Amino acid sequence: MSDSIFDVAIVGGGVSGVYAAWRLATEKQKRVVVLEASHRIGGRLLSVTPPGAPGLAKAELGGMRILPSVQKRIVNLLYELNKDAEQKIETYDFPVDAPANIAYLRGTHLRLDDFEVEPAKVPYRLRFQEHGKTAGAIVVSAIEQIVPGITNPDLNDEQRHEMARRATFDGKPLHEQGFWEVLARVMSGEAYQLALAAGGYQSTINNWNAADAIPWYLTDFGITPHYEGFKQGFQQVPLTLAERFKAAGGTIQLGARVKGFEVTDGSVQVEFSDRPPITAKALILAMPRRSLELLAEGSEFLRRESVDKLIRSVTPQPLFKLFTTYQYPWWRPAGVQTGRTTTDLPVRQTYYWPTREGKAVEQGPAMLLASYDDGNNIGFWDSFRDKRGRGWQKLAKLVPEKKKFKGVRESAGRGDDMEPEWKAHAAPEGMVKEIERQLAVVHGLSYTPEVQEAAYMDWGDDPYGGGWNSWNVGVKSADVRDRITQPVGDAPVYICGEAYSDAQGWVEGALQTADIVLGKLGIPPLPAAPEKAG
Repeated sequence: MSDSIFDVAIVGGGVSGVYAAWRLATEKQKRVVVLEASHRIGGRLLSVTPPGAPGLAKAELGGMRILPSVQKRIVNLLYELNKDAEQKIETYDFPVDAPANIAYLRGTHLRLDDFEVEPAKVPYRLRFQEHGKTAGAIVVSAIEQIVPGITNPDLNDEQRHEMARRATFDGKPLHEQGFWEVLARVMSGEAYQLALAAGGYQSTINNWNAADAIPWYLTDFGITPHYEGFKQGFQQVPLTLAERFKAAGGTIQLGARVKGFEVTDGSVQVEFSDRPPITAKALILAMPRRSLELLAEGSEFLRRESVDKLIRSVTPQPLFKLFTTYQYPWWRPAGVQTGRTTTDLPVRQTYYWPTREGKAVEQGPAMLLASYDDGNNIGFWDSFRDKRGRGWQKLAKLVPEKKKFKGVRESAGRGDDMEPEWKAHAAPEGMVKEIERQLAVVHGLSYTPEVQEAAYMDWGDDPYGGGWNSWNVGVKSADVRDRITQPVGDAPVYICGEAYSDAQGWVEGALQTADIVLGKLGIPPLPAAPEKAG
């Protein structure tokens, strides 16, 4: 067979792309090529070793955790990859909220347990039934009023999704209403503002499709979630899949920027900007909405009205992360050790990054996920960085570059011993100074030591368009999810990824839609992993 002819071409080297490639190559012995425009495999998983801190968990500039109790596809995948593997993918308990952690809201320092133990300290004018609850508990109580019975902990994730899709609220189907819209009917405006601020996220309780937002929120925040992180970084998962795929005879082309494709006579011709075209019997687009929009410029197939409508059924949500390292964990005198602190200041969420075993750092090199922002809130950082987003693309050359933060290694002429990805995502100097200022305020400290190194990532930049995607109001997501996986009849073009799944923002969602595509190609989901004892 010619080097330019394949059974399946897959555009996108994120989890859904390399997972589908691995299974097609190993279970169907298909001749498969993965085409990735960037220089790396991983998509929105990007795990980077912090300079000078080898004992810490990797800095997760992208996705950073899973929910094993409800996300069975990733559990099954990890079990499969770890069978007989010399280098196993190991996880640790990922801490989030601890009673002593800080919530700095409206200029008031609170501990998380103050919400329940000393609610009079909470600087919000809450209704009497909202007093004495955490921000998350207030939202869960509101959800129970919107869809009675859905917060029952005995329900599984699939059952909650089905309940919400069938539900009506005030005589109107829930999928035709926004999450913020229905929350505003059953909780006070002050409680909503508290949920925004103390919850740490803007986009999660914004006005996206309520029928999807409600089960999504309960999975992530409402039903006693238990998170796990990855000792060698979450990116180890797609990197392992890529290695297994290549071992099975698969081909990966990095730096392969696809310009467009054309479907003719039951096959697909894929065009590039800088190399000869290839032909495939089937094409899988393992891509989020914004990447599909960029590809549509050279692909009439994606510009068809019916396909374009499916693509536009979700909205990309911006997401921003900045990591900073220090000589020691200076935050411990403020009474915090692990998990996160939240605030209504622009830094929004700060995570006290753990060791590779998930333990609190007690001494020596330490690191913060200093700012974890989403939604419109990340616009605060625009004046501190090179301009971002679609509106600036054509004028990018007219925007002066911001001065990069020069850490201790580069200042000492030792920049070469830093991981290239950390250097590639060096934070601007002004951004780091502002982060330092806000962190001191949040922790009530007059002095914080200087940042040693800093790296950031804004997933709102192209080609991603956002860190995750949310279903639009009015969309019947289950219908779109199943249709977009093969959007035109028998045409051999398939779409998968987190964007059009039931678990948006999670690797679980990427695996779900990849499994749907694989099912159309005759490959069933992975078998269930054995239940853990105890």
